[in-house]
Amino acid sequence: MHQKLPSRPELLADLPHAAQWAILVVLSAILATLLELAQFPAALLVGPMLAGIIAGVNGATVRPPRLAFMAAQAVVGCLIARSIELEIFASFLAAWPIFLGVVLVTLVASSFLGYIVSRWNVLPGTTAVWGSTPGAASAMVLMAEAFGADVRLVAFMQYLRVIFVSMAAALIARLSVDTSGVEAPAIVWFPAIEWTSFGATIAIAVVGAAVGRAVRLPAGTFLGPMILGTALHLGGDVTLQLPQWLLALSYMVIGWWIGLNFTRPILLHAARALPQIIASIVALVVFCAALGFAMSQALGIDPLTAYLATSPGGMDSVAIIAAASNRVDLSFVMALQTARFLIVLVAGPPLARLLARRVSE
Repeated sequence: MHQKLPSRPELLADLPHAAQWAILVVLSAILATLLELAQFPAALLVGPMLAGIIAGVNGATVRPPRLAFMAAQAVVGCLIARSIELEIFASFLAAWPIFLGVVLVTLVASSFLGYIVSRWNVLPGTTAVWGSTPGAASAMVLMAEAFGADVRLVAFMQYLRVIFVSMAAALIARLSVDTSGVEAPAIVWFPAIEWTSFGATIAIAVVGAAVGRAVRLPAGTFLGPMILGTALHLGGDVTLQLPQWLLALSYMVIGWWIGLNFTRPILLHAARALPQIIASIVALVVFCAALGFAMSQALGIDPLTAYLATSPGGMDSVAIIAAASNRVDLSFVMALQTARFLIVLVAGPPLARLLARRVSE
């Protein structure tokens, strides 16, 4: 008779919820701070997500309230709305055939890689398709949940790609220009509140989320505020104020929502799929670099400008790196990055559904 081996202890399962929350908050603060000091992309989201994963696989039973997660989605939607400026559309219109062609080719290539990973049964369903989508990592993670993908593995793929893309862009830029003197702007955690702008932002978040859910818009609590905020920001001259403390709280809730749902089996699954995921990320980075080189040769664009413009993600890191060189056309880089982000938001859901049907055939 075989004796059943004891299961691995879940260290946090028997602790009171207050103790679990305290551990989660402290661990999130430590990891986010360390990642910020290392200038890690999306540190304020990735730190709490990693803390959530550690807590989740060790039996944590606490979860953020659904209402808090919806509020965090709405804040991120307002953040994206605030980042869209009319100047970006002017740059896009000046060279729209180039931008549209590059974006569509990149989207096709990333979708093909996601399709291949799905066909190999490395990841379930449309998870690989959403995880391979270039750019807008936080937006893709939020939308993936609304379309039935495994949001944990989508986040794993998206933020792993952000790391690879940022490191590659920094290395290429370092070989081309000295970026040591250019740093990210200092974070002002508690700016003076402009109550008109801040009140308008909260109203847009609340109304946009409510309308998005009422009309059954996919990821409505995210897309509703983004659409309403963009319309009022561009057409109504409404200023959106999002203090850093509010963004940090929103990132923290989203990170916890993803991380705490990790279990040991799902973490082991991600580890087993890691070689194929890395291979797909490297393939996409190399493809986009080749696309940038071809654009540079054909149109006479500065090679570093072309490379940064076609880099598949890490928009914040790309902007900082581009600012280090006078020869880089920053408006061109950000216009192409933003155009891809907006097109991905529109084309991503139907494309994922189409590929999901193909995978299941």
